[in-house]
Amino acid sequence: MDLVVATRDGLYCPPGRFHIDPWRPVERAVITHAHADHARAGHGAYLAAAAGEQVLRIRLGDIPLQTLDYGQAVEMNGVRVSLHPAGHVLGSAQVRIEYRGEVWVASGDYKLEADPTCAPFEPVRCHVFITESTFGLPIYRWPGREALFSEVDDWWRRNADAGRASVLFCYAFGKAQRVLASVDPAIGPVIAHGAVAVLNDAYRRSGVDLPAAPRVTDVADRSMLRRALVLAPPSAQGSPWLRRFGDHSDGYASGWMRVRGNQRRKGVDRGFVLSDHADWPALQRAIEATGAQRVFVTHGSAHAMVRWLRERGLDAETFATEYGDEEDGDEEDGDIGDPATPADDA
Repeated sequence: MDLVVATRDGLYCPPGRFHIDPWRPVERAVITHAHADHARAGHGAYLAAAAGEQVLRIRLGDIPLQTLDYGQAVEMNGVRVSLHPAGHVLGSAQVRIEYRGEVWVASGDYKLEADPTCAPFEPVRCHVFITESTFGLPIYRWPGREALFSEVDDWWRRNADAGRASVLFCYAFGKAQRVLASVDPAIGPVIAHGAVAVLNDAYRRSGVDLPAAPRVTDVADRSMLRRALVLAPPSAQGSPWLRRFGDHSDGYASGWMRVRGNQRRKGVDRGFVLSDHADWPALQRAIEATGAQRVFVTHGSAHAMVRWLRERGLDAETFATEYGDEEDGDEEDGDIGDPATPADDA
């Protein structure tokens, strides 16, 4: 018996009678992380990692949520289920499923790079591994953390010295917090769009030590805005909200910036190759570390990854899913905000 199968509602564990990141309402859902394409409203019961509770409740409200610490296990109809760090964003988890001596792991989204805002990826040995493949092509190789944020700091510093704000468009959940924790605060103040600020607060309540990043409406000395790094979701691009920063430089942080021409298509001054997903070499390392001889590949460049795995002697195939791409951030930005704040001051 396969421990996980693809159904019209989402990935399903037949013996455990639960779904993993289902995209339609189900009785019981195990959630790998709080991005909108993996965590949806309407399920009868939710199970997720304790580290992600604050963000999940912001996203989904008062849901019937059970949480587990990483490595803690529960029995679900005779199936042993535990959650293990995925390194993707705060609270992201791989789902380990054990039944009658067989172990499957559903990874959700993951990355192997160091990230000060979430627990690092933990390889989990298994017989069958379910992997994402968002960036499953050889072209996608990420720069090292030090080199990447040195580029961001240099861009910000040059703009600050010229008296121009630096607006960096990045996903509100995960990427914005990673940037905030990694840039040089000596350059100037960091300002957060409301969609980012709400999630920054959730990170702090979860025990993540983030530097200060006020909303623009909380800055008394407006002259400071000319030296600021502004963290904003992609949906803010071209919005009236940006007018308060006057003449500014803008950048875009995404793994898609690795592809020539995407910076131009986004209409920004700078592109930074920053992703919360594994790049091509990291996908290979993660799969190998599991020891799995059978691999299911979900969204992204799934067919290319399946072909590569088969060439190396593994039993590989795809799972059809409805997971999206949160790299651009447009999907979720409208779902997170502060109802006490007017939209223009978000």
